[in-house]
Amino acid sequence: MSTAANTPASRVIVIGTGLAGLVAANRLASGGADVTLLTKGIGGLQLGQGTIDVLGYAPDRVTNPLLSLMALASARAEHPYATIGAAPVHTGLDYLKRLLPDLLVGDPEANYQLPTAVGAIRPTCLAQPSMVAGHLSDGAKVAIVGLRRLKDFYPRLVAENLSRTTLPDGGRVSARPFSVDVPARDGEVDSTGLTYARAFDDPGFRSRFVAAVKPLLEPDEIVGLPAVLGIKDTSAWRDLAEKLGHPVFEIPLPPPSVPGMRLNEALTEKARAAGVRIVNGSRAISARVEDGVVRGITMATAGAPHEYTADEFVLATGGFESGALTLDSYGNVTETLFGLPLAGLDDGPLLHGDYWGSEQPLFKVGVRVGPDMRVVDAAGAVVHPNLYAAGGIIGGSSRWGEKSGDGIALGSAIQAADSILALTPSAPGPVGGSTPEEIS
Repeated sequence: MSTAANTPASRVIVIGTGLAGLVAANRLASGGADVTLLTKGIGGLQLGQGTIDVLGYAPDRVTNPLLSLMALASARAEHPYATIGAAPVHTGLDYLKRLLPDLLVGDPEANYQLPTAVGAIRPTCLAQPSMVAGHLSDGAKVAIVGLRRLKDFYPRLVAENLSRTTLPDGGRVSARPFSVDVPARDGEVDSTGLTYARAFDDPGFRSRFVAAVKPLLEPDEIVGLPAVLGIKDTSAWRDLAEKLGHPVFEIPLPPPSVPGMRLNEALTEKARAAGVRIVNGSRAISARVEDGVVRGITMATAGAPHEYTADEFVLATGGFESGALTLDSYGNVTETLFGLPLAGLDDGPLLHGDYWGSEQPLFKVGVRVGPDMRVVDAAGAVVHPNLYAAGGIIGGSSRWGEKSGDGIALGSAIQAADSILALTPSAPGPVGGSTPEEIS
């Protein structure tokens, strides 16, 4: 029995504040559940692009993510999409667009193809409105504009690679680089993306930037800028486009990502507004299980451990990158909070020596889930009847290579939340999206 202090039970505890945890918490709270969100820190959204990748490669470049998802699910029974299905992913995309209408746009059946910080083209399903002018077509003229005092953005690299890249539809663009010197802060010669993002929140700074850039633009050019166009003011990009008289688009930088910060802050604020209790800055150190049922999670809070109890639990802790899975020197992989059975351990060596070849099998290791997202063992039996999983803790996919991690997180979070809400039929339905419908 835990000696940690007890708190009044919440109906649902969600563990983890990445995309899966925040979507599950929002969905549950909007459906009437009493939700506590436990996290040791800021989740992984700020390391991403601020977009939602459903499926980018399967293995070739994907243009219709939902259609390709269904084909992938049919071909690979071990893949999370085979269990989650297309309907919860579609519902999740609709839910996110309704929840954050000023921050995410897109079509589940048409990937955007957007420039990266090295001038390659990446597929993504939902993007921020400030990015979509970067979905280029044959013959487009592009000016890649840098800021001399900004780290990690090299306009010549982007422009030259973009000019030599064939677009997914076979077209080509012409791109040219230039930089301007508009300080984000007086006397600072080496500024971060976040410093510039805060500067772009200021209309006065935007006017100074426009005065420096506008005379250097040529007719009909689309303007590509580093993704630092405001952190609080999500309409800053639109103001710049109007003042410049040219379409503009943001190009995400290496992490930490300003668009990722926008997405993280927006989902966190929505959760707070929906009544989610967020306990931040403490690590989950143990779980209390009685007669097979999860009763509580103990957090390493200051002063003494603290236990949080609930009726249902959603495990959204991520994978190796967050410490939810660990590998010891003997090659043993462990899920660190519950000691859950893992898939992918019996498929041969977990690591191979061809580091520039196929992805390491290790990164497909994770928990198994049933259709309702409850954790199951190798035989398909439920491990704990009130424990659900969402996001990167679920095994069976090469999320980075496929660009499927966000779609897996989103679909599993929606399915887990809706499965929990279905346990109380009298509860109101989730706000911002309908119940999953069959997609054919």
